[in-house]
Amino acid sequence: MVKKKLTVIDGETLMDMRLAPIRYCIEGLLPQGVAMISGAPKIGKSWMMLDWTVRIAKGEDVWNFKTTKGTTLYLCLEDNWNRVQSRLFDVTDEAPGNAYFAISSCSLSDGLEKQITDFVAEHPDTVLVTIDTFQLIRNTEKDTSYSNDYQEIEKLKALADKLKITILLVHHLRKQNDSDPLNKISGTTGISGALDTALILDKSSRNHNNATLTCTGRDIEYRELELSFSVDTHTWELLSDSIENPEMLLPDEINRLIECMKQTNFFVGSNTDFAEDFSSFCGKSITPSVLKKLMNKYRYELEDSGVCFVSGRSNGKRFLNIRYDPGSDGSDVNDGKINGVKTAVPAVPVVPVVPVVA
Repeated sequence: MVKKKLTVIDGETLMDMRLAPIRYCIEGLLPQGVAMISGAPKIGKSWMMLDWTVRIAKGEDVWNFKTTKGTTLYLCLEDNWNRVQSRLFDVTDEAPGNAYFAISSCSLSDGLEKQITDFVAEHPDTVLVTIDTFQLIRNTEKDTSYSNDYQEIEKLKALADKLKITILLVHHLRKQNDSDPLNKISGTTGISGALDTALILDKSSRNHNNATLTCTGRDIEYRELELSFSVDTHTWELLSDSIENPEMLLPDEINRLIECMKQTNFFVGSNTDFAEDFSSFCGKSITPSVLKKLMNKYRYELEDSGVCFVSGRSNGKRFLNIRYDPGSDGSDVNDGKINGVKTAVPAVPVVPVVPVVA
């Protein structure tokens, strides 16, 4: 058997090579390759995809991100022509002639790759093909193993790389929650492992009327976009970007703790009492040990936001002295002292009631 020789390039030659830069459909957000946006049913993924399809075809910015103008193709495989037309009326005054739509297609096993290849051949300036949803083009006869999930994404990645376009898949999230956004994507980790870019649209932890778009990938910087859906324009509006607002990347518990202390101002008492009151404020249970670990880990971030604390033991019990001082930078908290004064637990601690937010 003839073995294929390994193709290698030395580092010096590689660094001197003139390689074309990565092309972005949406600068800093959606690069060439295979990408996936995942979200809960009816959260508004399709409205976002329709808006992107039209804006990229026109060369308009998506929020504050520049786009590469070009032909777009949106496979609306869960819709009919009436619904697509109605939604177009809602999101734009004028649909561009280089934005194309289809409501049916072949699957990966019976000709989808050729259909997309033929379309790009007819429209060589194509930059984006969106498939809504990924499930409808999969081979349902195969098992749902890691290997199969990876191979299906890999096949689409090879097609995107060959055609030098972005293929954007619309998919669903798991029902169970997870602290890692990538683990929320429905299916095995073979899907997230093969993707170039993963976008996760989920209910916001900061405002239940909004959503957070978590963006991660090989060619983009990790960021979280806080979004709000406008019922008037049927489009998503950008509220904030974690790269411009680093505090967005703090755990939700720490952000809520800052909010809590802004309302409470101070607390002196046991760790257990504080954890119980804080759980009531958040509307979810958090143990004293978990809360204290988070506070210790993000101590300096809390101090930057004016929340300072010291802890210790009194009569064999652990106590917490925490306060909110917007003028403090944390430099006055050390060795069990606040403002240079040794803290102590009063015989009958003064414990302000933490307001409960529904």
